Amino acid sequence: MHTILKTLAGGLLIAASTLPAQARQSGAIAERRFIHHVFFTLKRPGNIEDRAKLIAALKKLAATPTIRSYQIGQHAGTTRDVVQRGYDLSWTLTFDSPADQEAYQDHPIHLDFVRDNAALWSKVVVFDTVPAG
Repeated sequence: MHTILKTLAGGLLIAASTLPAQARQSGAIAERRFIHHVFFTLKRPGNIEDRAKLIAALKKLAATPTIRSYQIGQHAGTTRDVVQRGYDLSWTLTFDSPADQEAYQDHPIHLDFVRDNAALWSKVVVFDTVPAG
């Protein structure tokens, strides 16, 4: 019988025992990834132009070479009491290592992003995570 794993990221079902060795190895790498979550509160919440500027700037920032993957997000509209809704846009990045994330912080593309766009936001909250255990 095949062991079934459910991934949280996409709700996909994967038969783990049928994965090729390379895919299992990639999964092991994914388990070590560094996740960088950034939540932006705009100075002018609801301002369509500011929102569009920040989205465009984040797309340019995605060219930073150490970023493995990214997502620009907005609140999903969920209303449970535990769900935070006090932000306008989110920026979720994955890196292969903490060192890659540190390189991102000092990269000229990131430094330019902060310099050129900091006037758009009133607050930034960051959560950095690595696999537990």
